[in-house]
This record gives sequence, structure tokens and C-alpha cells, in this order.
Amino acid sequence: QVQLVESGGGLVQAGGSLRLSCTASGRTFSRYVMGWFRQAPGKEREFVAAIHWSGGSTSYADSVKGRFTISRNNAKNTVYLQMNSLLPEDTAVYYCAGKPDSSVAYAYWGQGTQVTVSS
Repeated sequence: QVQLVESGGGLVQAGGSLRLSCTASGRTFSRYVMGWFRQAPGKEREFVAAIHWSGGSTSYADSVKGRFTISRNNAKNTVYLQMNSLLPEDTAVYYCAGKPDSSVAYAYWGQGTQVTVSS
């Protein structure tokens, strides 16, 4: 079992920055692909970014490319999402998720952290 706890959300003005953190419990974190997703009010949850367990491969949604950076520290069982140049449309609940490298679906999810970007 892996438990995920997000932190770092908050209220920020457009153009500002936030860094989200997701700390995992469980010995297998270092072998998991980790991802960030978000869900805005009235919208479906959408993919934001993902990082391979080795940290050597990342992927991003087109809407955040060049503004967001995902990284991880396996020694600290933590994955980060650095968000720069935030826009009001980035407002959402952000969720951390993890899955074994061989799985298609994310098996473990955090409780989410609210990010609100004011214009």
C-alpha cells in the first residue's frame, strides 16, 4: 500500500508561483511512476504531469508545458510540482497519484490540495 499526502496549495495572484509537494509512505515509492492531476469545478479531472521512477523521463499536458516542472526525490519519498506563471485557469484541486511502472492506471491517490489563482 502507498499513501500519498499533498501540500503546498494556496491562493496566489496570476503570474505568481507555487510549489506542491506529495509525500508517500511505503517502501516501493522509488519504483512508482508519479503523476499530478487537477480538477476544476464543473470539469473532469485532467492530467498535468508525470515522472518516471528514475526521474529520467517526464511528460506534461500542453497547457502547462514551459510553466510547470515535475521532479522527485526518492530518498525523501517526495514528488514536487513547481508551478510558475500561474493563470486563473490553473485554479483547481491538484491531486498526486502513483502507479507501478507496469500498470496503465494510477492505483494510489492523495486527498488533493486546492490551488486558487486570482486575476
